[in-house]
Order: sequence, then C-alpha cells, then structure tokens
Amino acid sequence: LEGRNGKSGKGKKGKKTLGDKLKGSEVRGRVNGHHQENDMENLSLFEIVKLGKSATQSVVDDWIESYKTDRDSALLELINFFIHCSGCKGVCVSEMFRHMQNSEIIRKMTEEFDEDSGDYPLAMAGPVWKKFKLSLCEFIAVLVRQCQYSIIYDEYMMDMVISLLTGLSDSQVRAFRHTSTLAAMKLMTALVNVALNLSINLDNTQRQYETERNKSIGKRANERLELLLQKRKELQENQDEIENMMNAIFKGVFIHRYRDVIAEIRVVCIEEIGMWMKMYSEAFLNDSYLKYVGWTMYDKQGEVRLKCLTALQGLYYSRELNARLELFTSRFKDRIVSMTLDKEYDVAVQAIKLLTLVLQSNDEVLTAEDCESVYHLVYSAHRPVAVAAGEFLYKKLFSHHGPEDEGRPRRGRQCLNANLIRTTVLFFLESELHEHGAYLVDSLWDCASELLKDWESMISLLLDEPYPGEEALTDAQEAALIEIMLCAVRQTCECHPPIGRGPGKRVLTAKEKKTQLDDRTKITETFAVALPLLLAKYSVDPDKVTNLLQFPQYFDLEIYTTGRLEKHLDALLRQVRDVVEKHTDTDVLEACSMTFHALCNEEFTIYNRVDIVRSQMIDEQIDKFHRLLEDVLQEGEEPDEDDAYQVLSTLKRITAFHNAHDLTKWDLFTSNYKLLNSGLQNGDMPEQVLTTDPGAQLILVHWPGCMPYTCSSAVKCCSEPTRLAAIDGADGDTVVKLQHRLRHFQIHSIHFWLCFADDEAGKIEALHRRRNLLAAFCKLIIYNVVEMKTGADIFKQYMRYYNDYGDIIKETMSKARQIDKIQCAKTLILSLQQLFNEMLNDLGCNFDRSASAFFGIKELARRFSLTFGLDQIKTREAIAMLHKDGIEFAFKEPSPQGEGGPPLNLAFLDILSEFSSKLLRQDKKTVHLYLERFMTFQMALQRDDCWLLLISYRNSLQAGADDDTLSVISGMSSRSSARIRRSKPPAANKRKLPEEDSSCSSSDVSMWVNREQSGPHTPVMMSSPHIVSTVMRDAKKLRPEQGYMGVYSMSNETPHTPLQPQHQHMDYNSQVAWMMAQKQQQERASLQYGKMRGHIQHTMLVYIYIHILGSVERKHILCVIVFNLTFFVFLKPPSKNRRERSELKPDYFDPASIMDDSVSLLSSACQCSTVA
Repeated sequence: LEGRNGKSGKGKKGKKTLGDKLKGSEVRGRVNGHHQENDMENLSLFEIVKLGKSATQSVVDDWIESYKTDRDSALLELINFFIHCSGCKGVCVSEMFRHMQNSEIIRKMTEEFDEDSGDYPLAMAGPVWKKFKLSLCEFIAVLVRQCQYSIIYDEYMMDMVISLLTGLSDSQVRAFRHTSTLAAMKLMTALVNVALNLSINLDNTQRQYETERNKSIGKRANERLELLLQKRKELQENQDEIENMMNAIFKGVFIHRYRDVIAEIRVVCIEEIGMWMKMYSEAFLNDSYLKYVGWTMYDKQGEVRLKCLTALQGLYYSRELNARLELFTSRFKDRIVSMTLDKEYDVAVQAIKLLTLVLQSNDEVLTAEDCESVYHLVYSAHRPVAVAAGEFLYKKLFSHHGPEDEGRPRRGRQCLNANLIRTTVLFFLESELHEHGAYLVDSLWDCASELLKDWESMISLLLDEPYPGEEALTDAQEAALIEIMLCAVRQTCECHPPIGRGPGKRVLTAKEKKTQLDDRTKITETFAVALPLLLAKYSVDPDKVTNLLQFPQYFDLEIYTTGRLEKHLDALLRQVRDVVEKHTDTDVLEACSMTFHALCNEEFTIYNRVDIVRSQMIDEQIDKFHRLLEDVLQEGEEPDEDDAYQVLSTLKRITAFHNAHDLTKWDLFTSNYKLLNSGLQNGDMPEQVLTTDPGAQLILVHWPGCMPYTCSSAVKCCSEPTRLAAIDGADGDTVVKLQHRLRHFQIHSIHFWLCFADDEAGKIEALHRRRNLLAAFCKLIIYNVVEMKTGADIFKQYMRYYNDYGDIIKETMSKARQIDKIQCAKTLILSLQQLFNEMLNDLGCNFDRSASAFFGIKELARRFSLTFGLDQIKTREAIAMLHKDGIEFAFKEPSPQGEGGPPLNLAFLDILSEFSSKLLRQDKKTVHLYLERFMTFQMALQRDDCWLLLISYRNSLQAGADDDTLSVISGMSSRSSARIRRSKPPAANKRKLPEEDSSCSSSDVSMWVNREQSGPHTPVMMSSPHIVSTVMRDAKKLRPEQGYMGVYSMSNETPHTPLQPQHQHMDYNSQVAWMMAQKQQQERASLQYGKMRGHIQHTMLVYIYIHILGSVERKHILCVIVFNLTFFVFLKPPSKNRRERSELKPDYFDPASIMDDSVSLLSSACQCSTVA
C-alpha cells in the first residue's frame, strides 16, 4: 500500500495518509491560545472531527482529495474513523485492509476493544461528546452530499462503507453496534436526500424530453433529444444504484436493529425512518415502512415510544400526507389513544398532541369514546398533560364555527364567546368534578385565555335577562359559571398554576408583569360595578356568595379612588353586611371576614370608609352576643333550642372575624368565661360551642374535666394557624398543660388506627376522618406545640398501617428531621424501644428471634435507616446519637438470670445494627469504643448463643475500620492483636496514628458533650411548615475540613452517675472557648495519670517476678492478663505524645477510671494467683 502511494504521488505531493499521521509527532503546544496550523495535519480524522476546530466541509473536501489520490489509503482512514468513533483503540493497518475480510477485521478490533470500561463516545456525558455526536452526523451527511455526483457511484467506496457498517452493526459489542447503527442510519438519510434530488431531476428531465418530442419536426432539436434521453438514462441508473444502497442498509441494518436490546439503538432507527417518510414520502410513506413505527409503539421503553409519536406528528402535521395515513390510523388508533394514559408523562403528552393533529386532519376518525378518554385528562395533576388535553378539548369543542356564528354580536348574551362559555360550563358540569374548576381553567389557559378573560360576557350571562327563545342558565350552571369566573380571575392575577400542578410561583418577566397589572385594573373596573349586583341577586345561595366574596382579594383598591367608584364600594359594603346577617355558614362568614380584611388596607384612602363599616358591624354582633348571653344566664334553666341557636350563630360570626381581625379592644374573654363556666358546671355545653368559641381552646386547658369534650376537635382546632398563634402567645404553664393533655390523645389507642364501619363507603369516610386527624396531630409536632418525642407513638405505626397512613407519617419524619436531626433520631430510636418493650411484655424475656414481632421491629428499623438518605456527612451526628441511645437502652436493665447473664434488652443491639451502615468509619470506631464501656471482661469472653447479638453488633461497627477483626475476645485484645500484626515498630505506629485518623481531632469532640450539657434542646422552627410533599432544603453544610468531621464524643452518662457539667460557672462565648477548656481539663488529668502510671508498672513487674514464674499454667494465664493490661496502659499514653493526645478524649478515657480498672484487674490477678 505504501508502495502504491509512492507511485501515485510522483508528479504531485499527496496528503498524508493515516499511517503517516500516526507516525507524526504528537500535538504541539499552543501559540496565543490556539493550535498551530501544522498540528491539524498530525491528527487522525476522528480527532479532527472530535475537536471540531475545522469546518466539516473542508474536512470532507480534504478527504475527497485524498481519495482521488489514493482511494485505498483514504478508505482505510475512513474505516479507522468509524472504528475510533466506537471507542476502540485498535487500528486497522494496510496489511489487514488488503488481506482480511470485513468480518475478520471486526473480530480483530473486538479483541483489542477495552472491555473494562463500558463507556464509548456516544454513551459519554458532557458537552464535548454531545458535540462530537452532532459532528459525526454532520460529517456523514456532508460526505454523501459532496460525493453524490461521482464517488458514490464508483462501486467501491459505498460498497466498502456499507459492508463495514453492516458488519459492525451485527457485533456483540454494544459500542460497535450503537455507533455503526447511527452512522448507517445517517448514511441512509443522506442517501434518501440524494434519491429525492435524483427523482426531482428525473422528473424535470422527463418533462423536458416530452416537451421537446411533442414539438413539430421542423422545430425539434434531435441533438437535444439525444442529450435529454442520455441524461434520463444516466439519472435512472444512478437512482437504481442509490435504491440498491438504501435497500442494502435497510435490510442489513434497520431490519435487525430497530428491535435491538438497547433502547438508544431503537430510538435511532425510529427517528431516522420518520425522517425518510417525511422527506421522500413517494418511496417510504406506505404501509411497508409505517408498520415498523406502529409495532414499536408497543415498546417497553418510554423513550422509544416517545420517538414513535414525534415521528408520526411530523407526518400528521402535513395535510398532504394525511390521505396516505388512513389505513395506519385505523389500525393503530386504539394504541395511540391508550398511550394518553402512559406511565411516562412525556409519552402521554405527545400522544395527546398526536390525537389533536389527527382530529384536525379528520374529525370523524375519533369516536366519542376516544375523545372522552382525553377529556378527563384536563384534570390531571401533571400540567403538561393537562395543557395538551385542554388544547385537544378546545380544538374539539370550540374551533368549529358555523355560518350562523358570523352574524352574532360581539358583546352580550348572544355573542360568540358567550356561546363558548356556555359550552365550557356544560363540560364542567358533565365532568362531575365541581371542586376542580381551577384545574380546568389552568388546562385551557394557554389556548383559550382570551375566552376565559371575557368578563363582560360572563357577567351578562349572570345578570341579563334571556332573550325570547333563549334558554336561561340553570342554578347549577350559574354556580359553575361563577366558580369558573373566580378561577379565571385568580389565574390572571396570580400568574401561576393551582396547588399541586407545576413547580409553584416563578419570577415574572417585565412583559408578564405589565400584562398582570393591566388585567388586574380591568378586573377591578369590571367587578367593582358588577359585584354588588351579583351579591344582591345571589345573596341567599351560600356557595355562590362564598365564591363572589373572594373577588375583592384580587382588586386594585386604588381604582376605587382614581376611577370615582366610591358609591360602588359603599354598595359592596352594604351587601357584605347583609350577607353576614343572613348566613351562619362558616365558609360564608369566613369569606366575609376575608373581604373586609382585603379592603381594610391602610395604604389606600378607602381604609377609613371600610374600617367604620367593619367596626359598626362588629359592635352590633358583640352587643347582640352579650345581650343573648345575659338572657340565657339569668333564666337559670337549660336554654331552649332557639336560644342556643341564636347564641351559637352570633358566636360563629364573631369567631369568623376573630380569625382575620384584631378584636382585642372588644372584651371577649369575660363573656367566654361565663359561657364556658356555666356550660361545664351544668354539663349542658354543646360541642359546637367548644370548637366555635375563639377563646375556648385556651380556657379549656385549665379545666380538669374538659377532656370528654372531643379531644379530636381540640386537636384540629389547635392545628389551625390562628390557634397556633394564640398558643404560642400563651404562658408556659398553659402550654405545658396543653401538651400533657394532647399526649393522652386517642392515637395511643388501637381504635384510632382501625376503621370499624360495616360498608365500604363508611370505611373510606372513616379513613379520611382519621387521616385528617392524624395530619392535624402531626402538625402540632412540627409546629412544636407538643414535644417531638410524642411522635414516637406515631412513628412506630409506620409499617403496620403503611397503606393508610404511611405518606403522612413519612412526611412528618421528613419535616421533623429538617427541624432537628438529633431530636428526630432520638424519637425514632424511642419508637423502636417502645415496640421492643411491648414485645417483651407479650412474649417474655426468652422470646424467639424468629418471631414475627421481632422481625417487624427489625424491618421498621431498616425503613427508618433508609429515610436518612445517602449523605452521611449531614446525618452523622444524628446517627451517632441514635447508636448512643440504643446502646444505653440495651444495657440499661440487668439480666433476669442474675449475674453473668446477658442484659434484658441485649437483643435490641440486633435492631440497632440496621443503622450501622449509616455510620462513617471514624464514627464506627467511636461508637465501638462507647460500646466497650458497657462491656465487662467476662462479656467479651462469652461465646454462647445469647451473646451472639453483641458479637454481631460489634462486627457491624468494626466493618470497614483499619483494625477489622472478627475476634470474640475483648476490644483491648482485638486491638492489641491487630497492632502486633503490623510490621512497623510501635513508636512508628504511634507517630502515624494522628496522620491516619486526622479527622478524629479533639477540636470537634465536645459537640455531643456540649449538646448533652446544655439542657433540653429547643429546635429552631422553620417558617410555616405544612404537611405537604414539598421538599424543604437543609441549611448549607460546611466543608469536611471546616465542620465537625471528627469523632463525636459520647457523654459519660450512666443511670447511676448522671453527667454533671463541670464548667457551668464559665461563660463560653464560642465553641473555641469550650474546646480550649476541654483541652486544659484533659492536660490536667493527663499529668495526674502520668504520675500514677509508673507506680502501676512497678507493682506489676514485682508481682510477676515474685509470684508467677513458678507455675507454667499461672504464667500463661497471667501473661495474657498482663499483656492486655500493659497494652491498654502503654498503647496511648496521653501525657507522653502530644500528637496522640488528641485521640484520648476526657469524656471517654477518664485517667482515674482507667487506673482504677487497671488496679482492680491487677488485684484480681493477684487473688487468682494466691488461690492457685
């Protein structure tokens, strides 16, 4: 090959071949930030395309020149280009190209492929590889376009390329298969474009030939006829050649790869066949090719189904192609309709859009059932699906205008928009989802906003009398129209979708803000005049009045002054006062209260006018309440129903305004006190009064006998924001009493969690009531009305009642963790401890660990562990505190078998091991050391079955640590044995310890101690948490080197010797001050320990030489004891090595206690020796 290159380049210097480029020097440096020009000559074709520095046109032109000079070397370069694009590092040399078949070359490249890494250019992430994919596709398209007039017909280049890509597409290597399929499909697309141009040229040539032949003999040019005939023949031959190439690619690649196991490969095939049918519909838009798209719509991968729908949308969008799709539509219409309910929202959206195009092309194709299956999706919680369904609904119901619509007036009841509004109301009523008007309006907003903003037509339908022969709106239609009108006003003013649909509020652009202000001005001008009239007409209907009274919340109150609309404001205030007098419904009264709250804005000049009316109305209601109350209390008898109703209705009105207005200047406490005192003493207090009275909740806390009055009602009331504000402002004793009462709430009873209704509807209704009650109680926990540990009674039911209440409990745990991670972890472990105690009461201390109750607790612990997430840095302190409490609980109760037996709660360590995987390695060491403080020497030597749980838990803490051993000897023995196995001397090891465990510094040891000694921890409450699915972000954490990355010290807290702060008299202004105090205390203790250690060593050595060396057995036993003791004493002397001193925490290793243990151990050894 090189020889041929030399011969062919005698007269003209050819470009460097791939072999020459590979032999060239590496890429040189940059000059002024750019590669030198000659650097590009040293790069392979793959590297040039990957860099994207050169224009694709020039790269292709250079390759074509190289191909014309030496087609073998150029083709070899192109082959290596496709191989390198697959991520293969191998190179096809000229010898392989000359003597080996394509299948042998592919097999050779497969052997050289790097199987360790599954990445290849098309599968790699990042902008570089994304750009490379586009460059690869562009290179193939430009290559075919530049070669379409000569090279592709030489029966060499295209045959070799197609053969190579076909062989690579059949490879077992995914990288080869994916890359070659993409290249082959793009090659096919380029060939389709060439075939389309040939078809156009052939038609033009045939038309010119027919025109020239039809001329008279005298005017006919025979030479031109010969040229046209020759051109037509050449074009026909080229077209046949291109069709052969396309058939080879389609049958060799597409037929096999459109059903490949890799979804990305199937996507490439479907995307390209859609392009072929759209570009060259004469050849490809038929059932022979459409069937592949139809079959693939049943694919299991959503991205493949999505690509099928987008490919079909391009076909249905063109009216010229619709006629050829009739058979396909009838065959696959049901599948497209069913895909509107696809589990992948993107697929469902595109399916609805495709049906909208089908509807536009032929209105009769879709049946009523097909349309109804799309209609109800306007109420979907996923906004893109709902918007697509709203567009479908608009095209179906509102886009068809008959000849009679042209003569309609532009305004009034008979205008076109009024008719469309009627249609919207009828659809809203027929859907039977009357509580979801906001979702219907939001779905139609993008396509029908002008219709929904036609306030004049809506008001005309409500206020104007119907014309002769016109059907008037029914009562239900009027209520539906008012609701739709209110939802449209809210959508216009707030500019964001309703709750549960969409991400929430967003920042508006300047244009959107201007439109919002203009619309709000128009709303105020329109409804300021119409709203009093609407209230006067519908004042007796609670539902309509409730909706109408919400309009003033969206008014621009300045318009009342600038627009000279004061008289309409007075009319509105009169109507609201009349509504307050007529109604006792809570929703209506709350709406009236909120209307006055919206109008009583001190920033506007109308405030005084509104405030006077509000004060007069409240005065009247309170005077009436006082008068009725005096009459009831003076009678001395049980009030009749009429008197009770009057008192209750007046109390409801006052309560409604109390929730939104400041009524402090009216003395309500005295009257409330008299009413509640009389009712509780006589025992005839109605339950409605307790839940209605604005001051009843706080007063009830002080009555010992108030619990029979529905604690559930009190929970719901206390969970409301207004009640929470009142509770937050109450005195401490009141809050404590309230917490004490709520702790004994019904949640402790099994009757709360179970529904005992007979019928299914009753069970569902009872379940909804209990869910609301549970959510209210959980809100009390989140708002810190009750202590967080109260949630343990709820959290322990997470698995047992997961189907009914799991979402509420999980959200409560999430919110509690955001408020205080430590306290939440303590609550979780408390719930597990409660379940463990209940199991011991039921099964006894000798229970079987295979029992379902124990397994259920372990499963609950596993679920709790999963809720902590994957970020161990954020949760490390909470997890460590959880282990601390669990260890203390496990060793809290002594053994029922007496001395030497396992503690009563030792099996709890098996439950606690579910959280071991959440500990960092250095925290595992700390927890393991804390566990050893509760273990005696005899416990470490036990190997009975009852002690296996302790061993298992210790092993879970040792997993991943440097001294990872499975020894059942004591912790000191295991550490000493691990140290002996090291090859370096002890001194070197000691010097290396602080470097290995640098994170275990003493600068962060006091975090737990500080938390434990500072008393009860009051978490900082976040603003207005709610029981919703919205994720609240945690505060930003410090970097590991800036935060508390070291080992957290466990408090030296035991049931017998509670921890007492030693420096409470000192005022530490920062954590640094506390750390310095800890360090000083540690150094003082270390000095005392160093003085005592020499005496201990001397006593031990004298004892060994005098008493032990006489007996081999005694020598063996005491050597083990002395070794452990000596190693424990000499391993980490805090007074000798300052770098190791940071590892010895005063809270862990009290020198006095260590010395006492050492002396006691030595004393025991002496006694054993004496007995022996």
